[in-house]
Amino acid sequence: MGKKDATEKTLESYVDVFADIVNVLLFNGKRLMQPEDLLTALPRSIYKVDGKMHEQERDVAKFWKKGQICIAFIGLENQTAIEADIPFRIIGYDGAVCREQLNADEKNKPKERYPVVTLVLYFGYERRWNKPLNLKECFSIPKELEPFVNDYHVNLFEIAWLSDETIAMFQSDFRFVADYFSQKRKNQQYKAPAGEMKHVRAVLELLSAVMQDTRFIDAYNERVTEGRRRPTDVVYSRF
Repeated sequence: MGKKDATEKTLESYVDVFADIVNVLLFNGKRLMQPEDLLTALPRSIYKVDGKMHEQERDVAKFWKKGQICIAFIGLENQTAIEADIPFRIIGYDGAVCREQLNADEKNKPKERYPVVTLVLYFGYERRWNKPLNLKECFSIPKELEPFVNDYHVNLFEIAWLSDETIAMFQSDFRFVADYFSQKRKNQQYKAPAGEMKHVRAVLELLSAVMQDTRFIDAYNERVTEGRRRPTDVVYSRF
C-alpha cells in the first residue's frame, strides 16, 4: 500500500476485530480465537543485505496464546494495489518470525515453537487479484529443478468479493468495512446496514486511508464538533 499509515492499522489492532477477521476468514465463522487470548506482537523485524541492516514492518501482528502456550503468530497485511512480488514480501515477514524463535534459543530461553500465519486483506474492488500468490509462480524454473524448489503460498482474501454469507459472519466492526467494499464493487454506491459500530473513528480512518479520501473521517469530525451523540449517523451515508 505504499507508505504505511497508522490509521490503516488501528481498527485491526483491536482484539475483537482481529479475532473476528481470523475466525471468519480462516475458520469459516467458528469462534475458535477469543479476543482475550491475543497478545500484541512487535511488527518490526531486522534483516541484513550487503552488510547493511534494514527494517521491515508488518501492518498488525499478534500472538495467539492459551495460558502460557503460544498457539501461533498471526499477521495481517492490508493491500489496495496488486503487487506481483507479494510472495517475496510475505515469506520475508514469516521467515523473520521463525528466525526470532531461533534467536530465543541462543539467548538460553526455553525452547518454544509456534507456526506463523499471515493473512493479506486485499481491498481493491475494481479489479480482482491477478498476480502470483505462490513463490514458484514468480520464477521461470527449469523442469529439472522444479521438484527441488520449495514453494510458499500467500493467504490472500479479496474483501470486495467475499460472499454475502461470509460478510454476515463478521460480528465486529469489520462487517461494515467488508460490506462497504462489497457494495462498492456491485453498485458503486453504499447503503449502510443496520447496527451500531464500536470503533467508529477507527473504521472511518481505515476507509479514509485505504480509499485515499478524507471525507470519511471529515464527516465523523463534523458530527462530533456539532455535538451529535451518534456519529454513526453519517457512516458512509454520502459515499
